[in-house]
Amino acid sequence: MTRDEIKDVIIEIIEDIDEDAEMDGLNPDEPLRDQLDLDSMDFLDIVMELRKRYKLQIPEEDYPELASLNSCVNYLEPKLKNV
Repeated sequence: MTRDEIKDVIIEIIEDIDEDAEMDGLNPDEPLRDQLDLDSMDFLDIVMELRKRYKLQIPEEDYPELASLNSCVNYLEPKLKNV
């Protein structure tokens, strides 16, 4: 999976979780929670959807790696390279 495909997946998951999420003008380096007003349950829904779709186990100590769109891509890229 390419970096752009991973970004698209993350955005798609967020849009599924929060239909009102405003993705236009999203800064890929800023925390998603701050920009999209995501709460901890929304964040867990993102992690669970990644697990469901790609059989990824993301340990809780790695959650900070998923803070921004770019950090999500950086974290997920090696895990999804063969998908």
